[in-house]
Parts: sequence; C-alpha cells; structure tokens
Amino acid sequence: MPYPVTGVSPKQLPEWAALTQHAKEIKQTDLRRLFAEDTRRLNWSSIEVGPLHLDLSKNLIRKETLGLLVELARARFLPDAIVAMLTGEHINVSEDRAVLHAALRRGATLSGPIDGVNVGQEVEDVLGRMERLSRAIRSNERRGCTGKPFSAIVNIGIGGSDLGPEMVTRALYDFSDKGRRMHFVSNIDPTAIGDIFEVCDPETTLFVVVSKTFGTLETLTNAKAARQWILASLGDHADAVEKHFVAVSTNAKLVSDFGIDPENMFGFWDFIGGRYSVDSAVGLAIMLAIGPERFRSFLGGFAAIDAHLRETPLDENGPVLLGLLSVWYRNFFGTQSQAVLPYSERLARFPAYLQQLTMESNGKSVRIDGSTVDYGTGAVYWGEPGTDGQHAFYQLLHQGTILIPADFVLFAEPLGGPDAQQDLLFANGLAQTRALAFGRNDAELEALGVPEYLRPARRMPGNRPTTTILAQRLTPEVLGSLIALYEHSVFTQGVIWGIDSFDQWGVELGKELASELVPMLTSAGAPDLGAFDASTVDLVSRYRHMRGRPS
Repeated sequence: MPYPVTGVSPKQLPEWAALTQHAKEIKQTDLRRLFAEDTRRLNWSSIEVGPLHLDLSKNLIRKETLGLLVELARARFLPDAIVAMLTGEHINVSEDRAVLHAALRRGATLSGPIDGVNVGQEVEDVLGRMERLSRAIRSNERRGCTGKPFSAIVNIGIGGSDLGPEMVTRALYDFSDKGRRMHFVSNIDPTAIGDIFEVCDPETTLFVVVSKTFGTLETLTNAKAARQWILASLGDHADAVEKHFVAVSTNAKLVSDFGIDPENMFGFWDFIGGRYSVDSAVGLAIMLAIGPERFRSFLGGFAAIDAHLRETPLDENGPVLLGLLSVWYRNFFGTQSQAVLPYSERLARFPAYLQQLTMESNGKSVRIDGSTVDYGTGAVYWGEPGTDGQHAFYQLLHQGTILIPADFVLFAEPLGGPDAQQDLLFANGLAQTRALAFGRNDAELEALGVPEYLRPARRMPGNRPTTTILAQRLTPEVLGSLIALYEHSVFTQGVIWGIDSFDQWGVELGKELASELVPMLTSAGAPDLGAFDASTVDLVSRYRHMRGRPS
C-alpha cells in the first residue's frame, strides 16, 4: 500500500469515539452561544489560503472540534497520504496508478520519472504545443480551409472533458477574446449538436474533440456528426477535416483515422482523472478563449493551493479543514448534502462542476482494501448562484427539517456592470450567512411587533452551518485556487473514509450496458432480448415500435 491503509474502519478508532461524544455536546448549544462564549473565535477560524480567505466561524464547531478532527486525520495518516499523492505513489489502488493532477501546475514534488515518464518535461511540452496553437488561432494565423479565420470554437466532450472547460470558460468570460464564440457539446441528444449547426458557420468553426481514448460513445457520436456537417459544406476542400478539427487524446491511430493530423493532437496521461483534468490539455478550449498567459495564471492559482496543502500544518490547512468539516457533518450530524452557493453569475456552472468532482470521487461504499464501509461517505453536492437561489430553495435551508451545510463564495469586486450592484450582491450573501447562523427568535419577533400567533411561522431556528470563501475578484488565478481548494478537500475526505477517490467503476458499468443495448435498439430485424430483464425487454420493444422498427 502507498501509505498505511488497513481494513480498520475509522469508526473503531478512539479519535472517532471522541468526536462522537463531542458532537453530542455541540448539538446542545447553538451558534449564538458559541460566538458569545469565545470572543477570539475569528482568530482560529479565519484562514488565508493563497488568494482566498476562509471564514469557518459560522460552523457548528469550537476550537476543540478542529483539534479532534485533526487528530482523526493523523490517525488516518493524512500527512503521509499527502506526501504519497504529491510524490507520485500509486494511491489510485484499484487501477494501480499515480494521481498527479498537481504535476500539471508544478504542485507535485517529483524527484525523477514516474512509471517511466518524465512528468514535468512532458507536461511542459504539451503546454508549449497548446500555446503555439492558441497563438496561431488567436492571431488569425491559422485559418479554416477556405482561408477565413475562426470565429467559433466548439468543444466536444463529456464529463470532465466538458464540465471543466465549460465552467472555466464561462467563469473567465471577462478575460476572454470576445471575437470568438465558445460552444460546448456533451449530451448525445441530437438537438445539442444540432443547435451548434444552426448558429455556426462551417467555414469559420473549429472543433476541439476531447476524449482520452478517442472512443467515448457520446463524444465520438457528436464528433462524427460535426465531421459530416463540415464535409457536407466544405467537402470540396481535401483538408476540410484536418483544418477544422483538433483532438485532445492519447490514441493517435483513431485520431488519424478520423481525419485529424496527429500533429494537432494534444495528449494527457493515465494519472490524470477526467474530473481533475481541466488544467491539462483538456483545457485547450480555455486557453483558446483566454490566451496562454492567463492560462498560466490559472495554473498558478492551483499551484498556490498545492503549496499550501504541502507546507501548512493540518490545523491551519484550508483544504484539509474544509474536508474535515465535510466529514464532521456527514458522519457526526448525519447530513446527506452540501450546498455550494457562488455569489457570481459567472460561476453558474461551478456547483455542477463540483458535483462530478465530489460525487464521482467519493461516492464509494467499499474501502481501498475491498471491505465494506459502515459509515456515510460522499454527500450530494448542489447549488445555484446567488441571488437566484434565494428565491428558489433557501426557504428549505432556513426552516426545513434537514440540516444542509452551505459554502458561500463571495467577491469584493465585480467583473463588470454597475459597481453599486456588487455592494447589494455582497450584502445579500453576507446576510444569508448571518440569517442561517443566528436566525430570529421569539423575543426579536415580539420586538418587531409580530403577533404571537404568527411567530411560529416566522421563527428562524438558525444554527445552520456555513463556510464563507472570500476573494478580491474572480480572476484566472483565483479560480484555479478555488478549484484546487475543493480538489484537496475531496482528497482529505477520501483519506479519512479509507476509500479510493480516484477511480469511478460505477460510471464504467453504465457505459458497458449502453453499448450492449444499442444493437438491440437499432437492428433491422427483431432482436433477441432473452438475456434482459422484463422491464428492459418491454421498454426496448416500446421504443422500437415508436421508431417504426419490428420488435
């Protein structure tokens, strides 16, 4: 094993027992009392993490709580696990792989080749090739087959090959080249790629096809449709596909068979999982949008958090404490979901991005050694940008019957628009954290003149935990730091739970079963459905009937 991993459940540890007892004490108090009894609360609950400020004070914790959580982290060998990850040990046990997304931004501490690969040099080589292509396209040096510059870039991918590039490109729109429209296609629904064809001109459209194996069903289906569209319009040009497509992949043969020059193929590695790949060649569309220099700043934001993780003691380590708080609520308060609420329209896709990062990583029910867990693991992550969410689901956060911890992401400066509105936006976010923490009691309602019979409905219990993440402005560096903060929080949770946060076998099963079903749906004659369950047989037959095929 890469660091001390056993089949021992963390529930069997004395540190877990101490936290269980401590949680009973915390549940007997509330945030009003916690603030009143500790006038120095902000001294230990405010943390600077690169360009980010974390305020943990409105969580259901005392200073002692963090100490107990850190003791649990040490008992689960978290410091050793951090070193193992950053030095390229095979901590992805089920696939026997290193986990080196930190190497993409110089955050790893490698002393030599990993599995025969000079990782640092190869990363730099790919970045250099990405930069050359990006400059050629952004300067209009590289053009389409009819000589026109590209006015639209279409990223075709799915999962990490779509969520990351789309989220970041949208978030950093204010730093992008406004002369080129960025589009993202992931869904195999034919309307998704069809909508692109309606708004783009084939002469001025470049497709970036992102698939490590160049065999992902959804991605290749959409890519083939795009190739057909290009050939239908520009097929009299022999180099139409070559000029209008580039690939992010490792399969040179399939890329070449598709018609893309392997010189326009940008690779990444098995030690980079899809949900951790946005800062690899998978981010090519991002670089095309914001340019190489800003992409380097983006990587610098990641690297700042990597350094913080590596160098900062656990009790002051921002991503570690964020992860430990997730464990605290999931395992000692029984929470099942976590809200992430960015007060920035540009971060509208950030909660969706975190859904994959967190739920694909820690949605596991067996430990690294194959034994079954006997405690809760990954929570459901969700959210919407403020202030829209305030008029949708905040009612449940305030007065619902379930406890949902929430992370608020706030910024001091706007990226554009009326400056005064930023004050209003920030006030709303800050007010929500106060209302969730402290609520409104009967005495306050009485002072406001609320009739007694209305007070139960208007009473706000408070004691709803929030973490506030504050930054000056949403820049490439800040966004990189924000993503890395959550990456390492997810890793921390996985180490405590003893699970492999870097495989995703549940995803693979769905892909396999879909491949089995496609011939059953499309065959010219009635298929043999004897191997399937009754429900599947019935639904396949109904589908074939609706499509006018014999069943």
